[in-house]
Amino acid sequence: MTAPKTLDAPYEPPRIFGSDYRTATLGILLVVTLIAFEGMSIGAVMPAVSEDLDALDLYGMSFSAFLISGLFANVVAGLWSDRRGHALPFLLGVGLFVVGMAMAGAAGSKELFIVARAVQGLGGGAVIVAIYVMIARVYLPEVRPRVFAALSAAWVLPALVGPGLGGIIAETVGWRWVFYGIVPLVIPALLMLLPALRTGEGPSPEPATGPRSRPLAMTLAAAATAGGAGLLLYGVDRLHDTPVPGGIATAAGLVALAVGLPRLLPPRALRFGRGLPTTVMMRGILASAFFGVNAFIPLLLTQVRGLSVIEAGVALTIGALGWTTGSYLQTRRSYDRPRLVRLGATAVTAGILLTLLALVPALTAWVAVPAWVVAGFGMGIGITSVNVTAMRQSPDAEQGANSAALQVVDTLGGALTIGFGGVLINLIGHDDIATGYTTIVVLMAAVGLLGMIVAGRMRDVA
Repeated sequence: MTAPKTLDAPYEPPRIFGSDYRTATLGILLVVTLIAFEGMSIGAVMPAVSEDLDALDLYGMSFSAFLISGLFANVVAGLWSDRRGHALPFLLGVGLFVVGMAMAGAAGSKELFIVARAVQGLGGGAVIVAIYVMIARVYLPEVRPRVFAALSAAWVLPALVGPGLGGIIAETVGWRWVFYGIVPLVIPALLMLLPALRTGEGPSPEPATGPRSRPLAMTLAAAATAGGAGLLLYGVDRLHDTPVPGGIATAAGLVALAVGLPRLLPPRALRFGRGLPTTVMMRGILASAFFGVNAFIPLLLTQVRGLSVIEAGVALTIGALGWTTGSYLQTRRSYDRPRLVRLGATAVTAGILLTLLALVPALTAWVAVPAWVVAGFGMGIGITSVNVTAMRQSPDAEQGANSAALQVVDTLGGALTIGFGGVLINLIGHDDIATGYTTIVVLMAAVGLLGMIVAGRMRDVA
């Protein structure tokens, strides 16, 4: 008997931990896991931070500062990656993230804490875009769904132990050590990552020549968009007590967003044009709906239902597992991606509405857990499918710009919905958080419904 010829063997894509991709995959996952620990812990410890720094009035801004500064970094890192490669923005992003962590741990006031969150956002925004460009340039198209699933899997351990551990640390040695504790872990991870970055860095394609390839114009547009978002959130937060300054800041923020945002996105994105424009916008819709509620679940469970910070952290931990499950299942075979994204938007919307059951006194507050598993499952299949589709629809010379656009709508959507949620909590009153939370849920469910309606427009024009 003779061995079968190579041409007779069925083709199997390379494994992401095989010899071709091992160093790049490990390099990506190491840093993402450390960033994930912070991301999963912050929601659980924010009630303790708010109490210690008297910062309940800036609860939403603590999240939004991270996201808004990340938006600016997204665009700069995308341009840099398209023109010079992804290694340096990746390394600088990690450095900024570490500095922000140390600043947050040392913060003696709510204002300094928000500045620290903004520095963390600059670092995190650069890292994520550089990772997306690396995936597009290093991995074959048929391997990318597995890589994005691995990114979600990198959140598994942080999702399992991050919120609960963060709550334990906050209630024992203090919330500051949630930030301090991550700083020394980054150093050995970064040293291990350097060879992987050199291996993963290949020659960059010739930069695109369209409007999104102009560094100065794009940097100014990013600054206008980030600044506009910040002004808008500041303005609406002040409308109830200082109407005139609040109204001026709100109007200025809207103008800045109108000038800057369209220049950062693919043409026709804000009109949900078919193909890549809608694909990019779907990332923002899913993130807006999910994170606009996710940030306030610990507040609901601690302030309305009387759970401890640790218990609220455990609730988020279990709920996050749905995201990983959904992301894994989308790798099992080839799917119709727009249909999968619509299913994801449906699950996110259903999960958001189901969290309202936690407000019913006759029911246990733990009903929020299965509700958030459903929403997380929708994000797992939806966000991953959006990322895979966007990379497939992106020319080589625009991978950085389109990766940045994905992150821009993600961070902007999350920042605005979390910020407006904080405004609602302040406007309705700290003594009626249940009503504020219900209002947030209804609005975010409407955003999810929009995603269900427009997801089919992700398909390319025939």
